[in-house]
Amino acid sequence: MSFAQSSSRNKHMKTHSELKEFSCNICSRGFSRKETLTDHMRTHTGEKPFSCDVCQKSFAMKSGLNRHMKFHSGLKEFFCNVCSKSFTLKNELTVHMRTHTGEKPFSCDVCHESFSRRDSLNKHKKLHSGLKKFSCDICSKCFTVKYTLTLHMRTHTREKPFTCDVCHKSFSQRSSLNRHMNLHL
Repeated sequence: MSFAQSSSRNKHMKTHSELKEFSCNICSRGFSRKETLTDHMRTHTGEKPFSCDVCQKSFAMKSGLNRHMKFHSGLKEFFCNVCSKSFTLKNELTVHMRTHTGEKPFSCDVCHESFSRRDSLNKHKKLHSGLKKFSCDICSKCFTVKYTLTLHMRTHTREKPFTCDVCHKSFSQRSSLNRHMNLHL
């Protein structure tokens, strides 16, 4: 990694330091820089002071906004050497490559199930918590994950937002459409 200014390099090097003199009073996580702690505190407060001028989506950190702006540019400079799919962010390519390699580096410490994505592991961990804070307004069934409630609501509304481009059959879940698409191959 290269830096235009030595002060930028010094700030970056502090992130690798063992000395974490600033700590979060909520979760006790330690940080080597006060600015990083300030950014971190927004994960607890929900504050998102950085907004996209194009779509008004908000972010807790400027780096999140900068990363987001790449999506609006349409520039996809990272290419899969297996299937030629292109990506805006290098991390997206890294995650995508796991579909080819089968790598699942994120493992649940409760049941040892493995996942290719950290966010998938985090969603999975909620299943073990037993906490079901998402409730259906129609039948009162409760869910640990908001998306599962969204899928459930489609059983009441009969909504089928995923449509096959070939035969125009509709499905309530993207996974069902993907499975169906194999019939047309």
